[in-house]
Amino acid sequence: MAAAAAALLRRAARGLPSRLARGILTRSAPPRPRGPLPRTPWTTRGPPPEELWRLSERPPPREQVELDAVTYAGRQHFVPGLARPRFPPWDRGWRDPWHSPGPRYEEMPLRKERGCFVCHQRVRLLEGVRQAQWLTKTKLVEGLPPAVLSIVNNPAHHLEGLEERVKHAISHARFWDTMEAAPRREHYCPVLFEDLIHLCRLMSAKYPSLTKRMLARNYKIAATWERESILLQVRGLNGVLMNSMAPIPPVASKEEVLATEEHVLETFYPISPTIDLQEVNVYRELNDTGFRDGYPYTHPHTLFFLESANIRPNRFRPEQLRAKMLMFAFGNALAKAKVLYGNDPKVLEHPVVVQSVGTDGQLFQFMVFQLNTTDLVSNDGIKNLVWIDSDQNLYEKAQCVPEIKKRVVTKPVGIYGFQPDTFKKFLALYLHGTV
Repeated sequence: MAAAAAALLRRAARGLPSRLARGILTRSAPPRPRGPLPRTPWTTRGPPPEELWRLSERPPPREQVELDAVTYAGRQHFVPGLARPRFPPWDRGWRDPWHSPGPRYEEMPLRKERGCFVCHQRVRLLEGVRQAQWLTKTKLVEGLPPAVLSIVNNPAHHLEGLEERVKHAISHARFWDTMEAAPRREHYCPVLFEDLIHLCRLMSAKYPSLTKRMLARNYKIAATWERESILLQVRGLNGVLMNSMAPIPPVASKEEVLATEEHVLETFYPISPTIDLQEVNVYRELNDTGFRDGYPYTHPHTLFFLESANIRPNRFRPEQLRAKMLMFAFGNALAKAKVLYGNDPKVLEHPVVVQSVGTDGQLFQFMVFQLNTTDLVSNDGIKNLVWIDSDQNLYEKAQCVPEIKKRVVTKPVGIYGFQPDTFKKFLALYLHGTV
């Protein structure tokens, strides 16, 4: 009987887990107490203290003998599994400017220890106009100067059929000069600018001196000045410049210029005034208007900036665009002043006036800048002046595709929110200096 019972227990234990079967066979023996696991020499907490001395006495690693890599240089074609060959640089025997590495910055003849902060056409000033005011030692006046407003408010200086002509120019840029349903900004912004300039040229029949002007594109400006031991420079390409044979007369009177001595320039501590400017060590302290001697249209009149990028992040925001307009208007005026009066810092007897207009094809920025002094090192003394009329819409919306709801046209194609006063200001800046 005992043998039969043991056989039955063995058969029943075959279908159970090993631990349970062992407990049945051994009549539920108590489990053994488990001790701590042996500690490995390398764990997440680092080596154990008792083995630190072993690590410090480890022999140095053996130096591996470098083997020559087997390349496919002899095959003269790519072979999988073989290393890529490296050849010494090829000496042509003559200097190819497209394939020759340039000299190092340390070896360049124009390298200087003192850095220069450059403002070029892609610089976006963080603090906007306030930062540009400090860099150019300029006092801001809101609105356009009285000399320009008198032209705006005088109907004798307006174009005949102004509203209808401007609407035709907007329609030509937004609706007619394209095969697309909704043209991109990079297309209609330059077209609108050319049409508006054409409308301004129509006034030359009434004022013949307007024919003594010229539009210059892709010219390069260079102007250097010092501001509180900081060397600054405006350099490179900028907007379209309209030059004239005669300069624009000063906008502010001598009393207004002398009153700028009491103006205190706004600071934006702890932000550095040179933030966002490019610091370079290879440069020339150059002052150049961008035109050769003998050019008949020697006086800068108005700068036009077209922010025609279709993608919004690639366009300058209005505040950054106004700062860019101020910096380059100042650069053109400073370069012209140094041609006329020399490089010595001084208060100008006849201030240099440069205007600026910025637009993205819908929103316009107007600016008039007057350079009163080239002594820009300290904050004391006479300051320059700038008048800014910002965020002027020529039209609110150009509906290129009609809005249809329930088979009913709720908003037809057309121009909405047209504001003719914006073009009157554009025309007044064009006529300024002639009327």
